[in-house]
Amino acid sequence: MDRVIVKKKWTTKRILTILGIAAIIALIIFSYYATSGKSKLNVDRERITISEIKEGVFQETIPVNGVVLPITSIYLDAQEGGRVEEKYVEDGAIMKKGEPILRLSNTDLLMTLMSQQNTVYNTLTQMQINSNNAQQNTVMKLNQMADVESQLKEAERLYRLNKELYEQKVIGSQEFQQSEINYRYLLDKKKLTEQILEQDSISRLQQARQDKQSYEGSQNALTIMQKKVGDLIVRAPVDGQLTSLDAEIGQNKNKGERLGQLDVLSGFKVRVDVDEHYISRIYPGQRGWFRFADSTYYLEIKKVYTQVTQGRFQVDMEFVGKAPKGIRRGQTLQTLLALSEERKSLLLSRGGFYQKTGGNWIFKVSEDGSRAFKVDIRLGNQNQDYYEVVEGLQPGDRVVTSSYENYGTMEELIIK
Repeated sequence: MDRVIVKKKWTTKRILTILGIAAIIALIIFSYYATSGKSKLNVDRERITISEIKEGVFQETIPVNGVVLPITSIYLDAQEGGRVEEKYVEDGAIMKKGEPILRLSNTDLLMTLMSQQNTVYNTLTQMQINSNNAQQNTVMKLNQMADVESQLKEAERLYRLNKELYEQKVIGSQEFQQSEINYRYLLDKKKLTEQILEQDSISRLQQARQDKQSYEGSQNALTIMQKKVGDLIVRAPVDGQLTSLDAEIGQNKNKGERLGQLDVLSGFKVRVDVDEHYISRIYPGQRGWFRFADSTYYLEIKKVYTQVTQGRFQVDMEFVGKAPKGIRRGQTLQTLLALSEERKSLLLSRGGFYQKTGGNWIFKVSEDGSRAFKVDIRLGNQNQDYYEVVEGLQPGDRVVTSSYENYGTMEELIIK
């Protein structure tokens, strides 16, 4: 007799299939919640820095490095080229105005000076010759004038006498006319001689003036040449300290070549390098300060050099009041340069978090201090101690300001 076989409802295969489907669904659900939820990281409270947001006085500053320089430096250039024959002092010497530093020699310049001296002597000799000739010429014309006047007087006397005799019919017309013609001739000759004498006087004055101008010109040229020869001895133009002297005995120096410089020791200035990013915000009158020997000293910008070299430009700053004692030329000073006036702001302490976030977000600590979550913020200007908070935080908020380097993409920190 056949038996009826009852079919099993929960077979092993069916159970395994259902378990497999359930596992897949669970995996999907887990993956969804794992990716949609916040990633968390446990951190040790002792290894993080928590800072409080507070209101206070803020001033934007930037740190800059400056080099101490003399208030004035005068460059010493060779006014004339030549060979270094003698050095009177060494680099670093304290000089008084006019004291000699070194002596150059230049034979060509000396030969030119001698030639110019001869020119002056020749000009002076020619002046004397011209003056003697003019004087002799004038004397000759004066003698001619005296002769004419003497002859004119005699002719006038004879003319008047003959006129009376002619009127009395004592002499004839021919004799009278001859005396009259001679008188008129000598009268005209006298006028001509006077004109010649006047012209001679004018010519003599012109010649004397030209000779004087020629002599003065040659004398000025000689004075210039004497100065050029005198410039072969290099002297201190002002009181100061000789620095950067570049000259050795026997060395040839070209005209205009730098020999050294003289630093005026009446005061100091600081030449500061500034990043070109701030060039539009730097102007004369801005101040900075630095610490030296446990005291704070202030500087003020006096001159801005707008030429940018390798991404930086320079400014000259002078001390407000006296410079600190013991400061030396070439010394480097770390200075804080103020870019704004003091103002009330919301302050966030500087920290390593900025390298990771760029100031766009930060971990804000909960009220109970057990966790910190990511919040968006916006920062403004900064100085050596603080960032200026524009939005995203309030006074009293606490934030993590230490480095976020090991936090990856975490959005919440569990503080233990």
